[in-house]
Amino acid sequence: MDKTNATVVSNFIFLGFTHYPQIEVIIFVLCLLMYLITLLGNIILILVSVLDSHLHTPMYFFLSNLSCLDIWYTSSALTPMLANFISGKNTISFSGCAAQMYSSLAMGSTECVLLSVMAYDRYVAICNPLRYPIIMNKKICVQIAAGSWVTGSFTALVETVSVLQLSLCGRSVINHFTCEILAILKLVCVDTSKVQLIMLVISVLLLPMPMLFICISYAFILSSILRISSLDGRSKAFSTCAAHLSVVVLFYGTALSMYLKPSTIDSQEVDKFIALVYAGLTPMLNPIIYSLRNREVKVAVKKLLVGTLFVLFQSLVANDIYKY
Repeated sequence: MDKTNATVVSNFIFLGFTHYPQIEVIIFVLCLLMYLITLLGNIILILVSVLDSHLHTPMYFFLSNLSCLDIWYTSSALTPMLANFISGKNTISFSGCAAQMYSSLAMGSTECVLLSVMAYDRYVAICNPLRYPIIMNKKICVQIAAGSWVTGSFTALVETVSVLQLSLCGRSVINHFTCEILAILKLVCVDTSKVQLIMLVISVLLLPMPMLFICISYAFILSSILRISSLDGRSKAFSTCAAHLSVVVLFYGTALSMYLKPSTIDSQEVDKFIALVYAGLTPMLNPIIYSLRNREVKVAVKKLLVGTLFVLFQSLVANDIYKY
């Protein structure tokens, strides 16, 4: 065996955005803001979905799952980068890199499946409203959501194990800010055709196929909406889908540009900025989109904020009375 092939990599070094020292601090500040807004927005969405009885419906159950995915995905991608920038180390252990890669792949894959499930939920709600409570009952919703998580976790495990068992020949410098699977593949010094085939099959199963399912669902939805005679009825039906459509376009647009681009295009610098949008901007915008386009969510958020402020006010008053 060649000596270099036997070299074991115990730590990786991130190049991150060191090629852009003049804007590195700006990128750090933007990423920190995106992460904090993502946490705040998605936590609020989860809380209102759980606490407000009016939102105990399949759509908001799936939306809560989407918020959990966004928090986990953004945390796995951006938190190490922010910590490394503050510490100045820019390193990660092999096991840490494996965990980060798996988490990112699992959350991204699960979101692909979950978005198609949410499209089916809207299809049943609009095209078959009388049977909606029967078809999308609590048991079915839990099973579908669990199936989405299991599918994403399994495919991520297959991809992670397939890549990390390949020889790196001692190469440990990653031209990225995270352990992104395509960046790790560039370190591999052996034939990667089998792994790339596995990734292609999984990418086709989790990107174009769910997109096709979403398109078919919305074709039926649009047909049903156009048959509604009332203008208010049409507007209400479309408003329930507008937020989901916006999230689908944003998510799949960035995902397709990353994982299904032609092999002739090789620009890791572009990939890093696309990854920032995918890991930071998209999860940050999801709760904002659903809040702005959904009256029920806006009302629930207002009630939560007013209730929280009222409790804080009562606590302050009680403390003042206790002092006197």
